[in-house]
Amino acid sequence: MTDTDEPTTGAEAPGGPTSGSGLDARLVVDRGTFRLDVALTAAPGDVVALLGPNGAGKTTALRALAGLEPLTDGRLRLDGIALDRTPTESRPVGVVFQDYLLFPHLTALDNVAFGPRCRGVNRARARERAAAWLARMGLSDHAGAKPRHLSGGQAQRVALARALATNPRLLLLDEPLAALDARTRLEVRAQLRRHLAEFEAVAVLVTHDPLDAMVLADRLVVVEDGKVVQEGGPADIARRPRTDYIAQLVGLNLYRGEADGHTVRLGSGPAITTTEDLSGPVFVAFPPGAVTLYGEHPAGSSARNLWRCEVAGLETHGDQIRVALTGELALTADLTAVAAAELGLHPGAPVWATVKATQTHAYPA
Repeated sequence: MTDTDEPTTGAEAPGGPTSGSGLDARLVVDRGTFRLDVALTAAPGDVVALLGPNGAGKTTALRALAGLEPLTDGRLRLDGIALDRTPTESRPVGVVFQDYLLFPHLTALDNVAFGPRCRGVNRARARERAAAWLARMGLSDHAGAKPRHLSGGQAQRVALARALATNPRLLLLDEPLAALDARTRLEVRAQLRRHLAEFEAVAVLVTHDPLDAMVLADRLVVVEDGKVVQEGGPADIARRPRTDYIAQLVGLNLYRGEADGHTVRLGSGPAITTTEDLSGPVFVAFPPGAVTLYGEHPAGSSARNLWRCEVAGLETHGDQIRVALTGELALTADLTAVAAAELGLHPGAPVWATVKATQTHAYPA
């Protein structure tokens, strides 16, 4: 952008022009004992969330997209341009870091103006553009405040405005809500969702929080041990997890076995009866809330999914008690505090667990 260009204001989309093919990347980074090999594609307007356990390679992937981590192999193309051949400072990429990294000696206005100034925009126009972005974020009254006088939510919005003020074609967000308390996080998540919905280029979000990913992203890419293990829409990922990590993330009991009609045999373990009629390798999933516990064998029970278990542990989970069980089948169950007390649950207590076939979900592995 030159000094004669007008700042992005009014109804103009914050992401700039809509032309272009979006992101086409295969990120290969070798670090001796660790190798990242992740393919990412996204069209303009897409919000993609990278999910995975600690050490999976999410941050390495984000740093590679930002040009802060060199590729060992692969490709990185944005709107048809090979970014891996473009100097980092010249890439049309905006980054919101986990700790925001606002300049403590600059006001909110000058923090946001910093990006345009680095791109050659003169001081007056950069500040004009920054003021327009702060107005978008509802922060006009805080333009003269320095970071130490901003709340966590306000600092997050200033960091987002700073990233967007350069009109990036790729927006990267590294755990953008992690530094916020629970109450602020709820409000800022809703605001961030609105801003991302207005962004017309590609956004890639790294998070370990499934709720952030489900609310903010159009598509989830789950990474484990440097590789993509599952990707798809939030609803599909939540309904059909394919690894233990994803199942725990979305709060499901997950098993893999061999289906023969409505029966799924779990290796050397027990069988699970399902409503689906399948054959061959499958996954079976059901929520902890689908599990009913009994202190004694339920007399006259016709339940086909009935297992003798032992309580391994209990913890508060929202307004319920989550019970970890071992025995014929390892699983988790959610009970009310009253139900847990009536059963006299404690580590080592024997119980019987049942799940109705209608509450299970089986799908091909």
